[in-house]
Amino acid sequence: MGKYLIVGLGNIGADYAGTRHNIGFDVADALAASLNGQFANVRLADKVELKWKGHSFICIKPTTYMNLSGQAVKYWMDREKIPVDQILVIVDELALPLSKIRLRPGGSDAGHNGLRNIQETLGTDAYPRLRFGIGNNFPRGRQVDFVLGKWSDNELPIVRKKVAACVEIVESFAAIGLERTMNQYNKLEFEL
Repeated sequence: MGKYLIVGLGNIGADYAGTRHNIGFDVADALAASLNGQFANVRLADKVELKWKGHSFICIKPTTYMNLSGQAVKYWMDREKIPVDQILVIVDELALPLSKIRLRPGGSDAGHNGLRNIQETLGTDAYPRLRFGIGNNFPRGRQVDFVLGKWSDNELPIVRKKVAACVEIVESFAAIGLERTMNQYNKLEFEL
């Protein structure tokens, strides 16, 4: 069956653990845990290979820091011979409320440095991404603090629900493809 590169974006180090900006890492960890996988530190990333219903997920968490994520994506794409339409990048998204997730076949980096670097490195913005809404509930000029901040106690139950849904989305992406998965999940609202 198919081989997919699943990329959770985030920053390495204890200071960034549990922050909104690291939700891609959290989804990658949840996917690995659901399939009994263990990450190992390899070239440019923490990586695990997961098997699911005949599919193979090469799941990486780049160790390059967010702004150089493209290096790890390109390296593992080339090394594993995975076409661009079989990549799925999981990323935090300020422009979406916490209640939403959006699967897209491509598009703008929307000011996200990780996506911008991937686009520059791959030479295309036509790669699938899963945007995890984090909302934009912060005072003017405090965007960095918000993005690099930890989830609040009242946000965590929704975050956990959405992380579980993102694991399902990765599996659905492999099983029924991007379009059908988008139709199934993009309209969902996550509430307490």
